[in-house]
Amino acid sequence: MNEIIKSMLERRSIRKFTSEMPSKADLEQIIEAGLYAPNGKAHQSSIIVAVTRKELRDELSEVNRQIGGWEAGFDPFYGAPAILIVLAEKAWPTHVYDGSLTMGNMLLAAHALGLGSIWIHRAREEFERPEYQQLLKDLGISGELEGIAHCAVGYLDGERPRAAERREGRVFWIE
Repeated sequence: MNEIIKSMLERRSIRKFTSEMPSKADLEQIIEAGLYAPNGKAHQSSIIVAVTRKELRDELSEVNRQIGGWEAGFDPFYGAPAILIVLAEKAWPTHVYDGSLTMGNMLLAAHALGLGSIWIHRAREEFERPEYQQLLKDLGISGELEGIAHCAVGYLDGERPRAAERREGRVFWIE
């Protein structure tokens, strides 16, 4: 079987990570894969903010938890030590699709490198907050951006989940 298709069929959302940080080289490969995702009119509207500093990662987790409405102590990033945040230019008509494809590429790249990952929402709500708008400015990022998602990345703690059965009746042929 083709290795890319095999990765697509085997990749799973991971909900339990070890605290070990993936290598910077692996994270760079995942990010590069995201940057090569298809995008509307080759505009490349999405950007990636890589968070490996534990204090900021934990702060983002707490804000994400509050937005999601979970009880204190819950980590919506499931212990993943690296968080790759995808944002995209709000004014670009395909920005959500472009950012989603960026996320998809990164999730597959993480799996291909033997790492676990999971798509976590609520980046839009986080990056509407003034403190995270300021964080972007401090990083030298300008423009009106919308948070698309977080790619939580790390080493799987435990067994890789099995795939759910695929629902019938989702493909229609016109021949």
